[in-house]
This record gives sequence, structure tokens and C-alpha cells, in this order.
Amino acid sequence: MDLLITIIVCFFAGAGAGIGTGFAGMSAAAVVGPMLVTFLHIPPYEAVGIGLISDVLASAISAYTYKKSGNLNIKDSLPMMISVLVTTIIGSYLASYLPSPAMGGTMQVALIFIGLRFIIKPVTTTKEQMASIPKKERIIKAIIGGCIVGLICGTVGAGGGMMMLFVLTTFLGYQMHVAVGTSVFIMAFTALTGGISHFAIGGKPDIMSLIFCVAFTLLWARIAAKIANKASAKTLNRAVGIVMIITGVVILVVNYLLK
Repeated sequence: MDLLITIIVCFFAGAGAGIGTGFAGMSAAAVVGPMLVTFLHIPPYEAVGIGLISDVLASAISAYTYKKSGNLNIKDSLPMMISVLVTTIIGSYLASYLPSPAMGGTMQVALIFIGLRFIIKPVTTTKEQMASIPKKERIIKAIIGGCIVGLICGTVGAGGGMMMLFVLTTFLGYQMHVAVGTSVFIMAFTALTGGISHFAIGGKPDIMSLIFCVAFTLLWARIAAKIANKASAKTLNRAVGIVMIITGVVILVVNYLLK
């Protein structure tokens, strides 16, 4: 019975995480973490680590799908990726000193607010606008934005991908599809770094939950990425916003009922 419950929870966690990753570069940990904490009672720090590892293959397969459609900018993303990787390690270390309730609450609230942002104000930047930003300005903004994203991803595992998407579209002027493709490309490396750091500090995770979350997240990320490359930017924004809000609200309600 415990195995069946684990499979069911991981399936829905993987579905939400995979769809979010494939559609808009959302960090899988933003969904997987709170789901595992709420329904399987896995410690938040361990749950974030499982979510980050689930994000590795999901982000990699999504990035490959976006690259095939010409929606991935690897060269210009390197400064951000380096700064994100460095600060993710720092964030993972700091997270070990945070109280568990604070980490869980942060993940859930982040889902709702970021989801609302993408529904109310969808990103509609064009590729022409993307090309108009000076290279030097883009590099500086990428490094600063990467440091902020890395700390968020490493500390609570929530909003890393979405914050990166926000930086890419708002500060670096990326077109929506290219921003998502670039975001998941960076997140594959960021999630691997953050996940390893979490387990190196916090110890061995629950293996069954890890395996199921990785498998289901990968499956849904592949499906979502293929659909996303054929959808409009506005559709991507709204679809992911709805998924995030529903997930966040459900977890908050369940937590309230269990108190």
C-alpha cells in the first residue's frame, strides 16, 4: 500500500513538474518538493534534492526538443549558467540551516505568485526585440541575474527555472520560446549541481521516490516540450500559470487540513 501511494504521489508530482518544465522552464523541485513533503512526509531538504535530480533529465530532454526547433541560445547563456552554478552550491549550503517549515512554505507561496504573474502578464517579446540589446549589457545582466537565480534554486528549489525565465525575458529581452529553451538548458546543469550538493550535505534520499519522480517528470517534460514548440507564447504562459496555481493551492489546503 505504501508503494502504491508513493507511485501515485510521484506520478502527479512528475506530471506537474514535467509539464511546467517542458512548457516554461519551471524547476521540477518547485512541484516535486512540496508534493513529497505534503503527501509522503519526506523532509523538505531531502524533497528539494529529489526534485532537483528529477529536473536534470527532464530539463535536458526539454532543451534538446527546443534546440531541434531552433529555440535554444547556448552561446549567450554561458555567463548566466556559470554564475547560477556557483551560487546554487552556496544556496544548497545555506538551505541546510533553514527551518523545514520555512522551506516548505516558501515553495508553495512561490508557485502561486509566479503562476499568477504569467497569467496576468504573459511574455510576448519578439526575436527582433531580443536581438536589439547590446552584448555587454546582456552579459552583465546575465551574471547578476544568474547569481540571484542560483541562490533561489539552491536554497529552496522553488522558482529557479521561473526566475531564470523572468530574467531572460524581462532583463535580457529573450523571445518566449528561446527563453524557455535556454532556461531548461541551464536548469539541467543547475539542478544536477544543486541535487548533488543537497545529498552530499543531507545524506542519501528515499530511493523509490527518487526513481519514480525522475521517470514521471522525464516522461511529461518530453510531451510538454513537443507541444510547447508548436504553441503560441501566450498559450505557454497561461498553461503553466494554471498548473502552478492549482498545485500550490492544493498543497496549501492539504497542509491546512492536516494541522
